Amino acid sequence: ESIKRNGVMTPATVRLKEDGRYELISGHRRKKACELAGLETLKCEVKELTRDEAIIVMVESNLQRSVILPSEKAFAYKMRLEAMKLQRSDEELGELVGESKDQIRRYIRLTELVPEILQMVDERQIAFRPAVEVSYLTEEQQYTLLEAMEYNDATPSLAQAIKMKKYNQDGKLT
Repeated sequence: ESIKRNGVMTPATVRLKEDGRYELISGHRRKKACELAGLETLKCEVKELTRDEAIIVMVESNLQRSVILPSEKAFAYKMRLEAMKLQRSDEELGELVGESKDQIRRYIRLTELVPEILQMVDERQIAFRPAVEVSYLTEEQQYTLLEAMEYNDATPSLAQAIKMKKYNQDGKLT
């Protein structure tokens, strides 16, 4: 509704790709809002960026949002580290975004969760740290745990999740 009334205040960012088409880097929500408002155009700023530079810009713009889900942060950090091509470490990324290197690693571990458990993290149905420990389980083990959580209407504590991870590493998780 505000886009209908006032238009887009901040232009989206695009880059010219090698094939001559434009790629939207930031402004995906603004683009969708324009579509919903019935607008056919979106004011854009064209930047000269490589693919990796574009990923970094996209991640940075997403991390500036006031509300960002743990899963969004997890994939953003993972993408940013990959785009940086190991030129920088997770410690340097942590300094850039105001998180410790350990917290960066924890967020990236969330990308190893099965989608259903990752959604539970986003919806705050399972705590962040136990979810990180659960991410070390295999996909099959995670689905078995998911069934147990649903059946018992409970989620593991951090201590329980650490034990599961250790049992798994020792080959004793059944």
